Amino acid sequence: MAATSVIVLDRSNNTTCTINLHGATVVSWRVNNQEQLFVSKLAVFDGKKAIRGGIPFVFPQFGPWSFGPNHGFARIVRWTLERGPERLPNGDVEAVLSLMDTDFTRSMWNYPFRITYRIILREKELHFHIGVYNPSKELAFSFNLLLHTYLKVPDVRKCQITGLHGCTFIDKTRDGAIYQEGREVATINEWTDRIYQHTSQEHIITNVVSGRKMRLQKYNFPDTVIWNPWLDKARETPDFGDDEYPNMVCVEAGHVSSPVLLLPGTAFEASQILQVIVNPKR
Repeated sequence: MAATSVIVLDRSNNTTCTINLHGATVVSWRVNNQEQLFVSKLAVFDGKKAIRGGIPFVFPQFGPWSFGPNHGFARIVRWTLERGPERLPNGDVEAVLSLMDTDFTRSMWNYPFRITYRIILREKELHFHIGVYNPSKELAFSFNLLLHTYLKVPDVRKCQITGLHGCTFIDKTRDGAIYQEGREVATINEWTDRIYQHTSQEHIITNVVSGRKMRLQKYNFPDTVIWNPWLDKARETPDFGDDEYPNMVCVEAGHVSSPVLLLPGTAFEASQILQVIVNPKR
C-alpha cells in the first residue's frame, strides 16, 4: 500500500500510534515500545477487506447487515486525514480523520452523513473522540456505532474484566438468549460473544501486556461487547490464526443493542479512553 495510507502519531519515548486510513483502523499502539493491541498475523491489508485486529470502526451497522457488509461500511472504506498528526503544547499528538457519504455508501445506506474521528496519543493513554453529524434538512437516520478494540494479552484465560456485574447481556453464542451477569468480574474460558447492556463507564482489564492492567473509559457508549472466537471459530476464520485466540480479547465500547436516532441537523458524540495502568513501584 502507498505510504500515505498509514498515519503515525509519535509521542517520543517509543510511544506511537499507527492508523491505517483503510477503515480508520488503529493498527498499532505502542507504549514504551510495548504493543498493546492485537493484530492477527493473517490480517489482510488489501484496502478492501476489514483489517483483523487493532481497533476497527463499526458504523452504521453492528453485526450482519442485509444491505451491506457485516459491521457496516466504515471499516472497509478509505477515510480522509483532515488534520495532523500535530503535536499539542503539552506534548500529546493528535490526528483528525473524517468520513462522508459517497455513491458507494449511499448504495447501501442512502443518507448524507459526516463523521469526525479525533485520536490523541498521550504518554500512557489513547483518546478517541467521535462526532456523527446529520446534515440533512428533513431526513432522520438511525445507526449503530462501536469501537472494535482488540487487546493483546499473554493468556486470555487469566484476564478479568470489571464493570459488567449485574448487567444483562445478549449471548450470541446461544441464539441471542438474554442473561444477567452474576460474576463480580467476567472471565473468558470458552467461545464468547456477548453484548452487555448499560455497562459501567469504566472497565479494568487485568493481565494484559506484561501482566499490567488496562483501563477503558467510555462516554455515550451504553454497551460493551466481549468477544473471543476460541479454537473452533478461530479455525473457521480465514484471516485469524488457529493458535491466536489465547493472545487477544475484544472489549468493545458501543451503541449497538439499540440504535442512535439522529434528527436532521443534529450531532451525536461519543468517546473512549484507553489507559495503561503502570504498577506503582513497591
